[in-house]
Amino acid sequence: MVREDKASWKAGYFVKIVQLLDEYPKCFLVNADNVGSKQMQQIRISLRGHAVVLMGKNTMMRKAIRGHLSSNPKLDQLLPFIKGNIGFVFTKEELVSIRDMLVSNKVRAPARAGALAPLDVVVPAQNTGLGPEKTSFFQALNIPTKITKGTIEIIQDVNLIKSGDRVGMSEATLLNMLNISPFTYGLAVQKVYDSGTIFDPAILDITEADLKAKFMAGVARVAALSLAIKYPTVASVPHSIVNGLKNCLALAAVTDITFKEAEKLKEFLADPSKFAAAAAPAAAAPAAAAAAAPAKAEEPEEESDDDMGFGLFD
Repeated sequence: MVREDKASWKAGYFVKIVQLLDEYPKCFLVNADNVGSKQMQQIRISLRGHAVVLMGKNTMMRKAIRGHLSSNPKLDQLLPFIKGNIGFVFTKEELVSIRDMLVSNKVRAPARAGALAPLDVVVPAQNTGLGPEKTSFFQALNIPTKITKGTIEIIQDVNLIKSGDRVGMSEATLLNMLNISPFTYGLAVQKVYDSGTIFDPAILDITEADLKAKFMAGVARVAALSLAIKYPTVASVPHSIVNGLKNCLALAAVTDITFKEAEKLKEFLADPSKFAAAAAPAAAAPAAAAAAAPAKAEEPEEESDDDMGFGLFD
């Protein structure tokens, strides 16, 4: 099969990215650092029918987007984030479900010297199975050890690498000797584009409950401020009415003034024992129910005595 020339390939790439930008209203900008060709193929297969993955050179991506700005000016928001080993994942489906599919496609990988650690690496206390001749290697890394049955044992957990640090040659060698693959790699979502709006992927984790809680917190602040400066608003009026009623009840309690809502209060102040007598039966009801529960629990024991120790099929 004859491979097309470079100019034809570039022209086809520009046509493809423009078609995808026109067809799909949503896309992820993903970072593909440390993702191999085999893993990329697996990701494409898992997303088949749900999303389309497009990788390429940053200069070609920017050129294609700039040439398409006349048709869709909002695509200009993507340009500042096309840097590094970046690619696109186009979709028409729910962003959260596609994001979860991308996150789930990760493979474990050993630590390589010079790589940036994406997370903290802790070597657990364990018997390494290595001979005593390796003791000096552990001492160089300040790892406490002891010899147990002719092998080196790490006596406590060791924080070997911190997130964001570069993996040293000694750390990488140690992890490989212990058969520890601490890192997982896959397509990492950097930004999300949806119908002309670009935002961080953390926004996808916001639920309706979170929005409701934020809204109610804002309403509470508006009500508190309105009450403090005595400026009525829709948020503060219910509180003002309740506070006004409390003041009226307090006034009625110490004067002869009465009204419908204050009648029960005055009745209670006149004879509190009447209300105490009414509350006693209500408090006794739960206690009676609790006492009856053990009696009901004993009923199965009476039934079990009827079979005289014989099974149904004896």
